[in-house]
Amino acid sequence: MTKITRRTLIQAAAATGLAGALGAQRAFAADEPLGITLVVPSPIGDVGWGHALAAGLEPVKQAYGDKVKVTVLENIAEGPDADRIMNKTVADGNNFLIAGSFGYQNGAFQIARRNPKASVLHASGYMVAPNFSPFAAKYFQGTYLLGMAAAALSKTGKLGSVSAFAIPELITSINAFTLGAQAVNPDVEVSVVWVNSWFDPAQEQDAAKALMAQGCDVIFSNAQDTPSVISACEEAGVYAFNLNSSMKKYAPEKYLGCVATDWSPYFKAQVDAHMNGTFKGANAFLGVADGVVAVIDLNDDIPADIMDRIKATEARIADGSFSPFTGPITKADGSEGVASGETMTTEQIVAMDWHVKGVTTPLPK
Repeated sequence: MTKITRRTLIQAAAATGLAGALGAQRAFAADEPLGITLVVPSPIGDVGWGHALAAGLEPVKQAYGDKVKVTVLENIAEGPDADRIMNKTVADGNNFLIAGSFGYQNGAFQIARRNPKASVLHASGYMVAPNFSPFAAKYFQGTYLLGMAAAALSKTGKLGSVSAFAIPELITSINAFTLGAQAVNPDVEVSVVWVNSWFDPAQEQDAAKALMAQGCDVIFSNAQDTPSVISACEEAGVYAFNLNSSMKKYAPEKYLGCVATDWSPYFKAQVDAHMNGTFKGANAFLGVADGVVAVIDLNDDIPADIMDRIKATEARIADGSFSPFTGPITKADGSEGVASGETMTTEQIVAMDWHVKGVTTPLPK
């Protein structure tokens, strides 16, 4: 797998054109490998969102061998630069693009419209076209389970979340975390610090410390691409968990667990469809039942009875008999969010723009 940073990409593009930087100087012929390009907004490290996306392509490489050529463009900031870079990589013959950030949506969608032979996957968005598929994880299924664990271990009844951006995908994660905690302790409260960044280690650590200063003794690192929050919590003796990939090595004692994502089943199926000429744009919202979301590395400190409840609830989520968003659910402002006995639809979940009762931090306007 070729891995290119924004700096080296710009340097190479200036000298030889982007095609040279990517090793693709012309559109691929039928007997040439399929060029697959993954673009992510932060560096590819050993943990986090970008790491999980890149890892999801490994089984594709193993299955297709030299029939595919995978390039990862890391640390590509959302905005005009990303649009130009994604456009150029497709123009140079890389006909399978994975745009790995919500902020890439508009540019990636226009690229799909201009390049009907290309297949484009876009993370966390909502636009759909014949060759454009948004994909997202049902993180809320896992954060509900970690909420149960958090409430069982919290001594203060105050939980916290360091969260990247106030988009529905992360709002639902916080809400489910809160509801899962309230299933164990109805009086739990959750405070949130929005850092408005996918990658800002210093700000993330400061946010975690601010939450701990408020008495939060379990912290949810919500979509950070670094172990900054996890490490700060370990140092302070506070439990913490995160999304996408395990960070246990950064918190051997106080790591609560991970809501892990395995994108390989989805990526493999979409590459198969492109190879077979059957790719069809569709909104993919994937969770436990799809083998994409799993709760791993649960801490041994979790009481046995709560662990049994977590496993039983996880099984019900997997078979579809339980949803974290089944009413009655009250909004943070006291109004009705979900009526008793009703379950939020997928359309309602992916558009969620309100917090449940118990989340004490207002959403940013």
